[in-house]
Amino acid sequence: MGVESTTHPRISRFLLFFLYFLAIFLQAGAYGLTFMLPRLFDSFGANEKIVGWMLLVTTVATIVTVYFSGHLSDLFGRLRTLAGACIAISVSLYLYGSLEVVGIWLVTASLLLGFGWGLTYSLGPIVLTRLVRADERVRFFTLISVFVMMGFGLSPVLASVLEGAGYSVRDAFYVTATLCIISATLFFFLDDPIKTHAINPRPEAPSRITLNALSGVVASRSLLPIVMICIGASVFAGMINFQTVFADARGLDYANFFLTYTITVVIFRLVLARFKGGQNPYRTIALLQYVMGLSIVVFIFSGAIFPLYLMVAFLFGIGYGISYPILVAMAANDAREDLGAQTLQLFALTYFVGIFGFPLIAGWMIVEVGTRPLLIVIAILAMMEATLALRRSMR
Repeated sequence: MGVESTTHPRISRFLLFFLYFLAIFLQAGAYGLTFMLPRLFDSFGANEKIVGWMLLVTTVATIVTVYFSGHLSDLFGRLRTLAGACIAISVSLYLYGSLEVVGIWLVTASLLLGFGWGLTYSLGPIVLTRLVRADERVRFFTLISVFVMMGFGLSPVLASVLEGAGYSVRDAFYVTATLCIISATLFFFLDDPIKTHAINPRPEAPSRITLNALSGVVASRSLLPIVMICIGASVFAGMINFQTVFADARGLDYANFFLTYTITVVIFRLVLARFKGGQNPYRTIALLQYVMGLSIVVFIFSGAIFPLYLMVAFLFGIGYGISYPILVAMAANDAREDLGAQTLQLFALTYFVGIFGFPLIAGWMIVEVGTRPLLIVIAILAMMEATLALRRSMR
């Protein structure tokens, strides 16, 4: 212990968390830029269907990567694996920004994005489980989600600012690619300090997903939050990934939605960082997700009314933004003690099925039947997820 504690004497626990969350924030902007893909693809004549297909490619890469993320982290270490993932994301964003035709390099960019995000999203919370006690999980999962959400929400705003300053949406991809390289550097640097500050000094437990581990997770109480997050991710993807399309059709500025949504989520998550969901967390989740569903219903009928547009962003931020970290904590708390890492990886896997898979359906619906039927489907999914949480709360 004496040797370990002096390996990085200048890295305090506070600085460690600050640098780790900063690294999470810098790479999170990459996912936020997927919201700009309809705008980017339109610049070279591709429509929302192509966006959906490229995100499907990303989905396949993500699912395969999440399944093997434990194998990679067992082989290279979690922080080194996170660093490699950020480099892959950076290359992906550079390709997106430089391409002008639909072809093999666009598919390559989508594959790299799925590979990188599959690793960063699944391993990020697992690293935290070594640094915090079980009773601190909601608070720290909330904090990590705050930094992820700031990256998600502010990168489209960055794109809007750059466009307003005379640059193109492509420049936002180049800037974010550079930030991902900085993130990779931070993850490399934090490898030893995180081992030093780990609550349990023993080596990392195996993280790989096996058939026995998979059957154990499916048989546990954590199966419900795993299913719920897939539905919720589909709702999120439907509302967020094509928000530029919704806004343009109504003569609104999409940046106002993203800014309002991001500010709402960040403020409420920080204020409620120590909130553990109350005496009945699933009832809290249900209430918040019914608010999320209400926001979508309002959006269906709000038209081009600017105050209602901001209210939709605010309510969606409260509903989805606050319920999400509580749901992550419930997945971790409902998991078997020996399957915590595998449970969080499967949680991430189903999240990405919704996040990157649902846009294929949404893109087809926008082109073939329009935005209103799509929003109705999204509202129904939101109410379904809320009802699942309500039913669990009554048990």
